[in-house]
Amino acid sequence: MSGNLRKKISLGRKLASESPWISKTALAKTLGFSRRSLYKKPKQPEKDKELLDRVLSVLREHPYYGHRRIAIALGRNTKSILRIMRKYGLSTKRKKKRFKKPRKEPSSGIPNRVKYVSPIGPNATWAGDFTEFRFHGIKVFVATVIDLFTREIVGFSVGLHHTATLVLEAIEDAAKKRAATSAVFHSDQGSEYNSVLVKWWLLAHKILPSHSAKGKPWENGFQESFYKYFKQELGNVHDILTIDDLYEKIAHQISYYNTKRIHSVLKMPPQLFFKNFQDQQHSQKPFIQSEN
Repeated sequence: MSGNLRKKISLGRKLASESPWISKTALAKTLGFSRRSLYKKPKQPEKDKELLDRVLSVLREHPYYGHRRIAIALGRNTKSILRIMRKYGLSTKRKKKRFKKPRKEPSSGIPNRVKYVSPIGPNATWAGDFTEFRFHGIKVFVATVIDLFTREIVGFSVGLHHTATLVLEAIEDAAKKRAATSAVFHSDQGSEYNSVLVKWWLLAHKILPSHSAKGKPWENGFQESFYKYFKQELGNVHDILTIDDLYEKIAHQISYYNTKRIHSVLKMPPQLFFKNFQDQQHSQKPFIQSEN
């Protein structure tokens, strides 16, 4: 059906509904299409509404999913999901992160060991970073450790001060949960990660330290990306009453990220990716990772 004919049929239906005294036979003949076309209901709006219901069902459980993750969850192509979201005004807005101009401090002298290297398995490379929240007038800090191969948050800690102890507790939490340590640990050159305490712990566990260059936060992009969506999906922390409740909410959000939230690169949640890798290793079949 040509675009011109569609317009005529649309006009005919509009005239028939607004002016019921007009003869439908004469109207169809004048506009040049069959009388039956005035009664046919287009199938596309019904299909769109069915797809909309499925999209809304996904968004109820994953309110911050974009069209790519929704498409993966529903097994549809991204164009159809994007069209539906735009049609019904469901497109999400992302806040742009502003980077503060770094202060001039001497370099740690530790090179970026992961800049041109991709991890080949779990526990090859971990990366650490921390972020902060304003919670009823006080600052709360969350430090995390991410496995760069599985993209899983393997350890975290929460505290009221950004200290070497805070970031070390996150690293120790990762080592405890994985029952292993990584070959390389990457971070920025913050004083917490450049402290004697953290350097000593890494050395004692035979872990090579790796640092991003000064003023280049994108060199720790996996953590930066995680925090961008983590804060957004955590929601308004001022609705939470106590520190204990905040800790529980943070732990729940990290669990959701690891076990339920589809990672756009992995096409599945990080823990499922990790499990699939282990199963493949046990069956000694080649494992294919999605390209970044």
